[in-house]
Amino acid sequence: MNAPEERAALTPASTPTASPTSVPSAPALSLYAYALRLHRAEPGGRLPEGGYALPAPPGRRSRRTRAPWKAACAALTEALAPLMAVPGTAWTGADTDRAAHRIHLRLADLSVREGHVQFVVAELPLEDEGWARALGRCLTRTGTGVMAVCVGLALLTRLGEPEDVPYLRTLGQLKDLAGHAVRALDAIDRPTAALVWLGHYASGPELRALVDALAAVDDLSVGDDPSARSRLDAVLRKAGAVRPETARRVAEAVRLADLLREHDARDAGLVAGAGRLLRRMSSVNDDRAEILACPVAVGLFEAFVVRAAELPPTLDHHATLLSVALELHSGPSRLLEWETGRREALLDGLESVLSRSACRALPDGEPAEDSGSGSGADSDSGSDSGFGSGSDGQGRVEWARSTALRLFGRDAERAASAGRLRIEATVLDPVDPYVVETRILIDGLPLVPAAFGRGPAHSPEYLLDSGRLRATGEPREVQLAEAYCTEGCCGALHVTIRRDGDHVVWSDWRRPAPPLSLLPARELPEYRFEAAAYDAEIARAENDHSWTWPARRAARLIAAGVRDRPDLLTRWDAEPYWIGTDFRNRDIVAVSLRCRARPAAGEK
Repeated sequence: MNAPEERAALTPASTPTASPTSVPSAPALSLYAYALRLHRAEPGGRLPEGGYALPAPPGRRSRRTRAPWKAACAALTEALAPLMAVPGTAWTGADTDRAAHRIHLRLADLSVREGHVQFVVAELPLEDEGWARALGRCLTRTGTGVMAVCVGLALLTRLGEPEDVPYLRTLGQLKDLAGHAVRALDAIDRPTAALVWLGHYASGPELRALVDALAAVDDLSVGDDPSARSRLDAVLRKAGAVRPETARRVAEAVRLADLLREHDARDAGLVAGAGRLLRRMSSVNDDRAEILACPVAVGLFEAFVVRAAELPPTLDHHATLLSVALELHSGPSRLLEWETGRREALLDGLESVLSRSACRALPDGEPAEDSGSGSGADSDSGSDSGFGSGSDGQGRVEWARSTALRLFGRDAERAASAGRLRIEATVLDPVDPYVVETRILIDGLPLVPAAFGRGPAHSPEYLLDSGRLRATGEPREVQLAEAYCTEGCCGALHVTIRRDGDHVVWSDWRRPAPPLSLLPARELPEYRFEAAAYDAEIARAENDHSWTWPARRAARLIAAGVRDRPDLLTRWDAEPYWIGTDFRNRDIVAVSLRCRARPAAGEK
């Protein structure tokens, strides 16, 4: 920003000419100026974890609304819509100042929250984008009220340009405005948006050190900055343990795809770390699949596969390559916008790397130690080196062998030419705490990430062992997936399965609206399958136990025995609640029962 703009922002805003009924107020410091002043006091320009608290508002505090959502949105629309109209053909900065002041006054009389503002402004018709953009800039740079600044941020989410980035980055350091600023930055400058998000939400010494290093680099370029690069290496070594959105934001902030294309061809640590981040971004065990919110995901997959052959043949690298291949094969990544044949070509490339003699020997022999096997950046295997409580990684070796056969063996070739429905019981890398999910593919695309986006499909035991997916003469509603916070909170995905002559029909879907920023919401169609092919696929999936391991098989047998002989538990006033393998050690069988107290003597 130039010197005059900076002085204007730091000068307390004078109250523009108001209506006769308005009460003049004392000059107030804009929220932007307040955030800029705090940021300048930070050593080295660091970004504060959790953000700065907002200044205490003069007079009364902002009210929390208890009005119904529709009523609050209607009132807000009525207040804002007239001010989106251009005041004249030759409007000036004074016009935007007056309109911004009126917005402050009108919002002061409403009980609305930030969510109302974001929703309403996103739908407001804009007569003149230039006027709306200027109004948004005025509100974000000189606004003194939280709701008014939120209106400006929402306008710049739609209309922002590169010149707005410094202001949005500064406002993003305020606790209550971070999410809105990041949303606006996402549409303009993804690396800066990611840095602001990480500055607010990232925790842990490695991530905070990386945020500090990135904040000190003017162009966010990591490759040529030794401090930033060493701190990125520390994060990448533990990338398998970060949350999916954190993984995505790290990849965006450091421009990981560009780093892979441009950096030292012998940097195995960078390549391995990129694979771990891709694995975490593709996970649906933490709600949504962040890979679908990453605009450079296709390029990142391509850059990783091009350099995959540089990875030394260690068990951790082998598992990382298999995990990326598994996501390209049947995970949410299939929903990305791929050029024809490109995804298949990447899978072929990974198969070629995994088919090297040194890699093939890993699942057949002793697992290789990761330490010392790569470059200095990857010498520490971090949290990805073992599995559960087993120190020898044998469970991971068995998983690698089984997964490679399912991905690249003859069964995989037959599956590629199968009918339009495919059910796959998928076991993820055992270093992940939740390792099994059912993937439902229709016409080659994964259904649950596309239609639900709030968690994975239910386990094979729930959908297959119970026979829930079988088509019978009577229509039956089946819950395919449930949000991790339970259906009562964020919903579930239901479908009605019925037999209709020579066809099986999936229809009458029930689900919540998909999360924002992922795939566009659409009506789910009625799917019709040829009955013979459908029955054959369900039977194949129910009888395919090749994905299981000893403890999982034992758990399934226990569950089947209890299901077939309910009297074993009813005599004790108990019923099965959950039977499976332990989330963090898959070699332990866990059985949970629900007991009901018997009525006391004389009670009914």
